[in-house]
Amino acid sequence: MSRDRGKLGPVFVDSHCHLDFPDFAGQLPLLLERMRAARVGGALCISVTLTDLPAVLALAENHRQLWATVGVHPDYPDIDEPDVATLVRLAQHPRVRAIGETGLDYYRLTGDLDWQRERFRVHIRAARAVQMPLVIHTRQASADTLRIMVEEGADAAGGVMHCFTEDWQTAKAAIDLGFCISFSGIVTFKSAQSLRDVALKVPDEYLLIETDSPYLAPVPHRGKTNEPSFVPHVATLLAQLRGVSPDHIEAVTTNNFCRVFNVLKDEVEAI
Repeated sequence: MSRDRGKLGPVFVDSHCHLDFPDFAGQLPLLLERMRAARVGGALCISVTLTDLPAVLALAENHRQLWATVGVHPDYPDIDEPDVATLVRLAQHPRVRAIGETGLDYYRLTGDLDWQRERFRVHIRAARAVQMPLVIHTRQASADTLRIMVEEGADAAGGVMHCFTEDWQTAKAAIDLGFCISFSGIVTFKSAQSLRDVALKVPDEYLLIETDSPYLAPVPHRGKTNEPSFVPHVATLLAQLRGVSPDHIEAVTTNNFCRVFNVLKDEVEAI
């Protein structure tokens, strides 16, 4: 049933969350109800290992407002490496909407990280093969992240730079490759003025919002377990920053989500 926009108000989408994590064990019905109450019409559930992928897929299979991704996070060194064929095969699942979470992280891990860079390349090649967007994580690795994106032709897949915390030069380079920039609760933190400066510059058509739950709860919930129902707080901050209404941020980010991740607008509006 389509919503009456005048009665229900804006519908937001959380473009990145981890509802399969132990933090949410046994809580899914309440989480979904709080999403509905907060006018959050959908969420993308992100894969971080192939071992845990069945739980991510089950969320998307059983709940029409949830979708899934397939990928292996760069923070996991001691696992079997995914190959292109495996990622391509797993991405055939009808509820999968992207390849990732993938990318580079030089903050948590140090030393010889060639395996991390090769894993990133594999994900980009898989995304190109299945013509799906990428969900990219980069932390203290922006130069190598962008270099590999260019070398592997990531612009042919597109996608999102999730939980963005880098500078404007990095954001602009990613936008030039066709990638959206997604802001999490970090942008609401008092210490994040430099990130808010970046958020002010991102064009509407490249803007997304997320929670990265269970992490990084936005103000006024900072310090609590994050969840998709908190994503409107990110939208509200962005609206204030950019001098527009929350409805405008809702419309922009929901339209961008649907475009990037091949989701019908009616699917997120039917709350």
